[in-house]
Amino acid sequence: MSILDEISENLQKGKAKAVKELVEQAVESGISPETVLKDGLLAGMNVISEKFKTNEIYVPEVLVAARAMNMGSQVLKPYLEKEGVRAAGRVCIGTVQGDLHDIGKNLVKMMLEGKGLEVIDLGTDVSPETFVQTAIDQNCQIICCSALLTTTMGVMAEVVEKAKEAGIRDRVRIMIGGAAVDEAFCARVGADKYTSDAASAADAAVEFCRELAQ
Repeated sequence: MSILDEISENLQKGKAKAVKELVEQAVESGISPETVLKDGLLAGMNVISEKFKTNEIYVPEVLVAARAMNMGSQVLKPYLEKEGVRAAGRVCIGTVQGDLHDIGKNLVKMMLEGKGLEVIDLGTDVSPETFVQTAIDQNCQIICCSALLTTTMGVMAEVVEKAKEAGIRDRVRIMIGGAAVDEAFCARVGADKYTSDAASAADAAVEFCRELAQ
């Protein structure tokens, strides 16, 4: 088994310490940091993402795999920055104003990072203005809004309106998710994408970033 396969395997098992050590070894042996990221860490998270989609694994397994991914990423970060390797895209994510639930949001964040996207986490209780201003300031391709409560889902419509007012709708996609929302609501408020689970959200985000880069 190659060291990149070992990184992927250990990540899937959530063995953070082993992943960190293997990533260090891989870079020291001359494998490019970008290759370690793509064929080691991201390859492992892709397997986790697919298994999560098909209910072969559940949230606890995703969390430990994501922790291992983060430890490996921390080792690679300075090397990648030095080489000028850029993330596949940039996303800002948050739970909308009036809503303090963050488990779903955190899961989506992990899946997005597992696809090689840079994620700016705005936390919970995020105003429409903050979503839009962050997208402008940080040059994000995507705004991800989460809502668990039916009383807060209307804020998502405000995010879409604020993005229109700011003149960024042609270059920023708005994705929504959470127990309160569905496909019909997404169409009604004019958002670009609704997904029912974190893994599908990450796939859709990658696709959007790819389209916008063309």
